[in-house]
Formats: sequence, C-alpha cells, structure tokens
Amino acid sequence: MEQEQGIASAKKVWESVKYYTVKCAECSKWRLIPSKEKYEEIREKIEEHLFVCETAREWRPDVSCKDESDIKQDGTMRWAMDKPRIPQTPSGWQRILRIRAEGGTTFFDVYYVAPSNKRMRSMVELSRYIDEHPEYAQGVNISQFSFQPPVPLDEKYSAKRRACSTRDDTNGTYHASTNVDAPSQN
Repeated sequence: MEQEQGIASAKKVWESVKYYTVKCAECSKWRLIPSKEKYEEIREKIEEHLFVCETAREWRPDVSCKDESDIKQDGTMRWAMDKPRIPQTPSGWQRILRIRAEGGTTFFDVYYVAPSNKRMRSMVELSRYIDEHPEYAQGVNISQFSFQPPVPLDEKYSAKRRACSTRDDTNGTYHASTNVDAPSQN
C-alpha cells in the first residue's frame, strides 16, 4: 500500500558509529562530542577552527587540557577518521556510516536518508531523488552531501590503503574521528 501512495519503503540501515570524538590540537587528548550534529559542525570547520579542550566547555564547563582523555585508543573499538570539510548534513536528513567486515576493499559504506526515509548510496541517486522530490529539496543543495567515507586507523585496514590514501596528514594526526563497533561476524 505504501508503494501505491508514492512513498517508497526504505530498508533500515543501522549506523555503526558508537562515539564521536575530536582530538585537541594542543594536548592531543580525545574529547567525546555530545551529539552527531555537534560533531558534524566541528568536523566541517576543523581546519579553520582547530578543536581545543576549551571548545568542549560548551557542553563540559570545567574541561581543560589538564584533564585525562575522555576515551583511549585501546584496541577495543575500531577507529576511523573523517576527512575535514565534509559538510554538515542538512536538517531533516541523516548521514549514516556503516562499517564493513575486515579485509574488504571498502572500510565504510556511506548512506544518506531523506526525510521520507528513502536511503541513497551515491551522488547520482541523491541528485535524482532531489530532482524528483522538490518537497525535500527546500533549502538543500547537493554540495551539502559527501559520500566520502572515513579513513580507518586500524593497521589491519589501513596497511592495504597506505599507497592510495588521500588523507591530509600535515601535522601527523587527524583531529576528528568516529569510533565504531566491530562488525558482526555472521
């Protein structure tokens, strides 16, 4: 019946990201970011506005570089780094990151979910959807979307990609990251 009404039912895609973190540019300690939206806001402008612990005072009034890291890279989670300048997801839309099993050619799948719950996996599919559904295109520009997946930090993943990596490593570290659950082994 949903198909008859013109509303395509979408298969639910569960995001793999468990925590959003940013590394302080001064002390190199990881700070947990309280929401995906706040993380995306920081990530979009990370090159112009380096993240420092004092930035986190917006949601943690007493935090400073003297405090311990909020989370440690201890091997219990898979870590990935987003590229800088990935735009914030438009209001009402979702950017979903889904980790793939180790050993594949792709580390993450990136999806966008429209306000209608339609899931898209490519810029071509997204452009077509926006053209066909102007009701969801209000205030939305195609430049607000990026299917660029995060870069893995785990050597098991990144060793295969070192030669073709395009990450910006000018100071030796990234500053924005996502922490993901390990993929289920079915």
